[in-house]
Formats: sequence, C-alpha cells, structure tokens
Amino acid sequence: MFEQNQKEIEALMQSNAEFRSLYQRHKELDSKVRDAELGVLPMDDVTLHNMKKEKLHAKDKLTSMWAASH
Repeated sequence: MFEQNQKEIEALMQSNAEFRSLYQRHKELDSKVRDAELGVLPMDDVTLHNMKKEKLHAKDKLTSMWAASH
C-alpha cells in the first residue's frame, strides 16, 4: 500500500502519529492475514474475517488521511 509514494508516506508518518499508528497496524494485519491464508498461522474463519474487515477499514482511513494531506 502506498509503495510508489514511500518518501511522502515516511514524511506523513513522522508528522502524524495517528497515521503512523494506523499504517503500522495495517502492515501488521496484512502480514497476519497473508500468513493465515498460506496456512502458516492457524486461525479460525471468523477471526480471519474480522481481521480482513479491520485491515480494510484501516486502509480506507489511511487513504482518506493521505488524500487530505495533499
């Protein structure tokens, strides 16, 4: 997410603690969801579904915050 704008993302993370926290949470969720889907991290379907919803919500909020900063 936002890989093509890494320098701008880093600047936004330094200036906005909420964005930084949300960005780190999104990365954490992304990793856990990927591991669960690969079978590396055992997880029930309900937990996986809830993590995917939280990840999507975080992405939506990050996108809104990103857009507002430009």
